[in-house]
Amino acid sequence: MKNNYLTKIHLLFLFVINLGFSQTNYTVSAIPHQIYTSTATPITTSDDLHSGVIPIGFDFNYFGNNFNQLTISTNGYVSFNLNLASTFSEWSLNAQISQLNIKNSIFASYHDLYNSNQTGSITYSLVGYAPYRKFVVLFENQPHFSCSQLKSTFQLILYETFNFIDVQIVDKPVCSAWNGGNALIGIINESGSISFTPPGRNTGVWTASNEGWRFARPNVSSVYYYTVCDNDLDGFESFNLDLIKEAIDSNLPQNVTIHETLSDATTGVNALSGTNYININPNNQTLYAVGGGTITEVEISVVNCANDYDSDSVSTELEDVNGDGNLANDDTDGDGIPDFLDNDDDGDMVLTEFEYVFDSGRSSDDITNVDTDLDGIPNYLDNDDDGDGILTIDEDYNGNNNPMDDDTNSNGIADFLEESVALSLTDVSELKRAISIYPNPANNVININNLSTFSIDNFKIFTINGSLIKELKNSDSYQNIDVSQLQSGVYFIYIEVNNQKLNYKFIKN
Repeated sequence: MKNNYLTKIHLLFLFVINLGFSQTNYTVSAIPHQIYTSTATPITTSDDLHSGVIPIGFDFNYFGNNFNQLTISTNGYVSFNLNLASTFSEWSLNAQISQLNIKNSIFASYHDLYNSNQTGSITYSLVGYAPYRKFVVLFENQPHFSCSQLKSTFQLILYETFNFIDVQIVDKPVCSAWNGGNALIGIINESGSISFTPPGRNTGVWTASNEGWRFARPNVSSVYYYTVCDNDLDGFESFNLDLIKEAIDSNLPQNVTIHETLSDATTGVNALSGTNYININPNNQTLYAVGGGTITEVEISVVNCANDYDSDSVSTELEDVNGDGNLANDDTDGDGIPDFLDNDDDGDMVLTEFEYVFDSGRSSDDITNVDTDLDGIPNYLDNDDDGDGILTIDEDYNGNNNPMDDDTNSNGIADFLEESVALSLTDVSELKRAISIYPNPANNVININNLSTFSIDNFKIFTINGSLIKELKNSDSYQNIDVSQLQSGVYFIYIEVNNQKLNYKFIKN
């Protein structure tokens, strides 16, 4: 199976741990829609106020700083600035994220909400199992100020260990009678100098439903992770040293040595012998492997496999797909998140829980086959479920990042599960091959070479933080676009053609 996330997400994110990551850079990607439910604590804060100080339940790293508390605004955001607790929350929203006075905050869906009439609720909860818990804030059925008949429901999720930030929008309508209908999804650092938003979700007029976004920092760490099931729940298990050596240097694994301390690894003494090693510290321990002239940290972990850490209905033990005993090196979709922590194992924007069939015969929703195309790969690990040559993620014909609701022939079967549907629709991959952007990198001008039979309906350029800086409609087949005024850096181009959305990246020199 080929890695398919690149066809839909706006930036590729990697597995992030509290070690060796970029402190200030984030990526933004579309993710499957999912809402977490649990016993939750309501906040009773009055309208246009921040809540009191609320404990997160774990340390969360945000732009390089660790926080274990925050405050929740009734207007759809959380802040790590605890000085805001129990104070006024600004409701006026007429500026882009970088110009806001609100700093060190996460805007789940910032707009002027009106919660004085006791409609809906704002709650928070801690779900899951350490060290992979999630802090969840749910804004449910919150009326818009000046448009009380309109209500927004959305969720903010903070991840322990990963330090991911997810925003899940159930429904966010527009109240054009107030604040110009503006709303915002995004993150901003303590000084306000760095901010990121999803494309089209910076301050402006937009609606959304069943939409998910993730903010994550790219991993620049060389740590090797080795996670095993704790069979007797005592925090100790056996680890295969040969597996570590092969991962460190597949060409000369016999030359790799493994040590319990960094000083031993540095001086080359007290190398561990034998094949199996039982950790001496319960649950988590760091070893040091020497190979190829470098020292690599090896994080060994023991977890309770009775827990379903990603809530995807697949037993954690079964998520060791390659069967080598290490849960941390199974990553079916190549997104950097091990399958046992990933709720979309094949990266097709269909949650694993909806693609997985249990031994008992229970199935989820309308997806009743464990292997639709009979290719020997179960659907939850297969990025082309119906075997039609079109990736499941590219059968999202309505462009809402959810292939499950696409049924173009209205026969009750989702298109990504029906091989024949692809024959009557334009193949996204073919369109992308027919429409190219050049030169790349570019200095002054970029060109669109459209060799398809369809006209381009819309063309947009976004900055890396999601700000729309140029838009053209009904452009010609060959369109020269002036980019000389753009600052050097990475930009993203989105083209709409024949009801399909194509994504490109280009570099401005």
